[in-house]
Amino acid sequence: MKTYDTSLFRRAGFDITISPDAFIRDTKAISIGNHIRIDGQFHITTEAELGNYIHIGPGVIVIGSSKGKLTMGDHTNIALGGRIICGSDGYMGDGLINAPGVPEEMRDTVTVRPVIFELCANVGANVVISQGVTLSEGTVIGACSFVPQDFVTEPWTVYMGTPIRAVKKRPKDKMLRFVQILRETRI
Repeated sequence: MKTYDTSLFRRAGFDITISPDAFIRDTKAISIGNHIRIDGQFHITTEAELGNYIHIGPGVIVIGSSKGKLTMGDHTNIALGGRIICGSDGYMGDGLINAPGVPEEMRDTVTVRPVIFELCANVGANVVISQGVTLSEGTVIGACSFVPQDFVTEPWTVYMGTPIRAVKKRPKDKMLRFVQILRETRI
């Protein structure tokens, strides 16, 4: 299978598979570690820093202009259909949308803040995450959930719903032991 040319990235590790139909607006704004798989119809317009052992499912979209940023720590994922919004127009009448050709003084207010996935944070299918969100270590967001702007999760907690709410704690000892083994063996 043909894969994306990772030599175009700011930094790229090894064991990387990116679907050839991925759309990456600025390859020089992307840094990725080792053991990465990015499935088909992935679309990103922001900067990104991806750690190690990451899977991004099919149809994931990351938007927020070149000023936005997605950071994914080790052992994280975004399941199919995920939407990560690192920046958005305010749509409150401050101006026109930020479309090409619209003069700066006529543009709407834009909120741009990074979205951060800490170690072992995982997101289910069709989740929408707004700008300024931090998924703390070990967080899981259940399928079809909505994470509102500037939300910070509690570590090792499972969230679900629209908007999300905590539903239970997640065990961590076994997962952290496996993370340590992989770090020590450098697999």
